[in-house]
Amino acid sequence: MSLYIPQPKYLPKAQIGSGTRIWHFVQIREGVNIGRNCIIGKDVYVDFDVKIGDNVKIQNSALIYHGATLEDGVFIGPQVCLTNDRLPRAITPEGQLRETTIG
Repeated sequence: MSLYIPQPKYLPKAQIGSGTRIWHFVQIREGVNIGRNCIIGKDVYVDFDVKIGDNVKIQNSALIYHGATLEDGVFIGPQVCLTNDRLPRAITPEGQLRETTIG
């Protein structure tokens, strides 16, 4: 795996694809799956179990929270926040988290 990380990051139980570049002050939580040849900009937060496809570019200070899936080739601009409202929470009729897919 070819991975460029300019300084140490905490990547507990995260999967990072080859050719992906991760910049300064990024936090990637457990269970995250990031594809190949992605660019994760400075100060990005990726919450647990988020799925990111191949060739995705996430610009500085973006926040990607649990329940989000970014498909191949997606661009997320600076300071974008993908989240889930608390009230009313985006859930299924069965009470399960409703996933957000961008692609």
